[in-house]
Amino acid sequence: MPTVSVSDLQSSAFDYFRKQAIKSNRVEPSVLNESIEALLTHLNLIENGLLKRSGFLLFHPVPDRLITGAYVKIGLFSSQSDILYHDEVHGTLFEQVEKTMDLLLTKYMSAYISYQGIHRVETYPYPEAALREAVLNAIAPKDYSSGSPIQIKVYRDGGLFIWNDGEMPNNWTIETLSVTHGSKPRNPDISNTFFRAGMVESWGRGISKILEECTLAGVPKPYFDLEMGGVDVRFSPRVVQGSIEKTTQEMSGKMSGKMSGKIIEMIVENGKITIPEIAAVLKVTERTIERAINKLKKENKIERIGPDKGGYWQIKK
Repeated sequence: MPTVSVSDLQSSAFDYFRKQAIKSNRVEPSVLNESIEALLTHLNLIENGLLKRSGFLLFHPVPDRLITGAYVKIGLFSSQSDILYHDEVHGTLFEQVEKTMDLLLTKYMSAYISYQGIHRVETYPYPEAALREAVLNAIAPKDYSSGSPIQIKVYRDGGLFIWNDGEMPNNWTIETLSVTHGSKPRNPDISNTFFRAGMVESWGRGISKILEECTLAGVPKPYFDLEMGGVDVRFSPRVVQGSIEKTTQEMSGKMSGKMSGKIIEMIVENGKITIPEIAAVLKVTERTIERAINKLKKENKIERIGPDKGGYWQIKK
């Protein structure tokens, strides 16, 4: 990427990587304390003094500005063709993982509520660990020259599909990936950086881990398919008391109580907090926060006092 310099990269992304790498213990502490340029060199993300595409994707705040389709698209569907609403997840690849998971858990799925004694237990229709592994296994090996974003479809009546553009190695099949096999990553530098941050395992255990997590959670094993030149993973929701749990809210745009509660807590702490600041903390889009705030205002839970600039939020009793 000859037109991109290290100074164009997002410093908070390096802070995130360092924090995760300390936890994983997969990078020497002395390396983590070095400069950004030295860290990029250690991760093999600089070649001949120039930033590689993999480094740009991992650490640039808007990678799709120069690499078309380098983002994630999520949609809620009431049928195979009818979409209720959708979101786009942009940012560094680290942010895309975290923001995608946050949206899936807080906006696109409803948790089944149960109690163990006095303790409330939230159980999602799909195991969180399996979903996260599937998201990682879509982002890391994606063919970033295709121009197509990663696509996640959530169906209101059950079912979640994740598709990424990227053909598998020659002579490899879905059956090959479902059993013990060697590791042959499409984007080795991205996979290596995710591995150093403790986000993925090496040795090609991605699909095996998804299957294991679904088995442990008592959820039907997902179905894998090669579709439109990419890999498609299809999750079926867990069955509770003989009926399939609803995977999303009943109304288009209805936000979960979890996100609304977080927003109210932040307003209590700082009545002058802005929508961009809330979105940054919760790692979702500003549009998502605007929808949640509009809902809270309609429910007469919060009120805006004064103009957008110079005003403040007030909790209504």
